[in-house]
Amino acid sequence: MLYAVGLRLKDRSGHVVVDADDALAAALKVKSDQPAATITYVRRQNRRGDARHPAAGVGQRLGG
Repeated sequence: MLYAVGLRLKDRSGHVVVDADDALAAALKVKSDQPAATITYVRRQNRRGDARHPAAGVGQRLGG
Protein backbone atom coordinates (compact mmCIF):
# COMPACT_ATOMS: atom_id res chain seq x y z
CA MET A 1 0.00 0.00 0.00
CA LEU A 2 1.25 3.51 -0.78
CA TYR A 3 1.29 6.23 1.88
CA ALA A 4 1.91 9.95 1.55
CA VAL A 5 4.08 11.23 4.38
CA GLY A 6 4.18 14.98 5.03
CA LEU A 7 7.36 16.36 6.49
CA ARG A 8 9.01 19.62 7.42
CA LEU A 9 12.76 20.11 7.10
CA LYS A 10 14.24 23.44 8.16
CA ASP A 11 11.94 26.05 6.60
CA ARG A 12 10.60 23.81 3.79
CA SER A 13 7.66 21.43 3.81
CA GLY A 14 6.65 18.74 1.39
CA HIS A 15 5.64 15.13 1.12
CA VAL A 16 6.99 11.83 -0.14
CA VAL A 17 5.17 8.67 -1.14
CA VAL A 18 6.44 5.37 0.26
CA ASP A 19 5.34 1.76 -0.01
CA ALA A 20 4.66 0.32 3.45
CA ASP A 21 2.43 -2.14 5.32
CA ASP A 22 0.94 0.54 7.58
CA ALA A 23 1.17 4.23 8.45
CA LEU A 24 3.71 3.75 11.24
CA ALA A 25 6.07 1.82 8.96
CA ALA A 26 5.76 4.57 6.34
CA ALA A 27 6.63 7.28 8.89
CA LEU A 28 9.60 5.30 10.18
CA LYS A 29 10.98 4.79 6.65
CA VAL A 30 10.93 8.53 6.01
CA LYS A 31 12.33 9.36 9.45
CA SER A 32 15.23 6.93 8.97
CA ASP A 33 16.08 8.58 5.63
CA GLN A 34 15.60 12.18 6.85
CA PRO A 35 16.38 12.15 10.63
CA ALA A 36 16.23 15.95 10.97
CA ALA A 37 12.74 16.15 9.45
CA THR A 38 9.53 16.51 11.43
CA ILE A 39 6.74 14.20 10.27
CA THR A 40 3.54 16.25 9.96
CA TYR A 41 1.09 13.64 8.62
CA VAL A 42 0.76 10.15 7.18
CA ARG A 43 -2.17 9.12 5.00
CA ARG A 44 -3.00 6.69 2.25
CA GLN A 45 -2.00 8.00 -1.15
CA ASN A 46 -4.68 10.01 -2.94
CA ARG A 47 -4.25 9.15 -6.62
CA ARG A 48 -5.89 12.27 -8.02
CA GLY A 49 -4.46 14.86 -5.64
CA ASP A 50 -1.00 13.34 -5.45
CA ALA A 51 -0.81 13.18 -9.25
CA ARG A 52 -1.35 16.95 -9.41
CA HIS A 53 1.36 17.60 -6.82
CA PRO A 54 3.95 14.83 -7.32
CA ALA A 55 6.02 13.80 -4.34
CA ALA A 56 9.76 13.55 -4.11
CA GLY A 57 11.30 10.12 -3.74
CA VAL A 58 12.31 9.00 -0.27
CA GLY A 59 16.02 9.35 -1.09
CA GLN A 60 15.70 12.87 -2.54
CA ARG A 61 16.39 15.93 -0.41
CA LEU A 62 13.45 18.14 0.40
CA GLY A 63 13.82 21.48 -1.29
CA GLY A 64 17.11 20.52 -2.87
